[in-house]
Amino acid sequence: MPLTPTADIMADAVASRTGQGAFNVIHLETVEGLITGAELAGLPLILQISQNCANYHGGLEPLALACMSLARQSKVPIALHLDHAEDTGLAIQAVDLGFGSVMYDGAHLPYEENLETTAKVTEYAHSMGVYVEAELGKVGGKGGAHAPGVRTDPEEAADFVRRTGVDALAVAVGSSHAMTERNAALDLSLIRRLRDSLNVPLVLHGSSGVPDETISEAITAGMSKINVSTHLNGFFTRAVRDYLESHPTVVDSRKYLGAGRDALVPEVSRLLRLFAGTARSNET
Repeated sequence: MPLTPTADIMADAVASRTGQGAFNVIHLETVEGLITGAELAGLPLILQISQNCANYHGGLEPLALACMSLARQSKVPIALHLDHAEDTGLAIQAVDLGFGSVMYDGAHLPYEENLETTAKVTEYAHSMGVYVEAELGKVGGKGGAHAPGVRTDPEEAADFVRRTGVDALAVAVGSSHAMTERNAALDLSLIRRLRDSLNVPLVLHGSSGVPDETISEAITAGMSKINVSTHLNGFFTRAVRDYLESHPTVVDSRKYLGAGRDALVPEVSRLLRLFAGTARSNET
């Protein structure tokens, strides 16, 4: 089917009051495993390419075009999103390439500078019909808006959304990026207050470190988009490691990369069904 606009997928999640999975691409095998997992679940998926991933591949366009091609062959709706772009030029390039959404990450900047730069990216993206996500948290160290202890202020968030016109906001509520253990505790009360203060969907970054039950509680409290990367990377890497240990003489990289790709499928399906099966609450 055609590449699906992120706005459409997010609108469906908001209307159904459920969570929408957004999973990060690392390389082509990741894309294949993620899409196959979404097809197994029979649910839509947002594919994400980060600025770090684009840098690893020497540029955004080659991997983006591969994602678009595979998305068009998918049996379920697939959107393509640029994740954590601190470079405004990269965000503009993604819009021009046909991404359904971009996340401009100015959370490391002083508040007014973040606001001004985000507004400029949003204006250009909206002129091309592209959905925009931004990030806001009171920066508490090198880890940025998702460092331990950092939180987003609801009043500041409402001001930021109003003045930038963004379509979704990633908020700091207790998760951190690149966690390999699932033991993060989220501030569910803050999520509810942010939900009540904003008229745009909330995005949970750093979800790899959050237990299933807590993610479900966060969706019920008001989260709409759930980003996952490190958790799924672990499934891929463990499968590659196991294959190499069992086949020490293998030299064909397709063998072990294929094992990694296949290991993604059931967990992608499970996570998408978990998120979609959790309805957000109407309670205040």
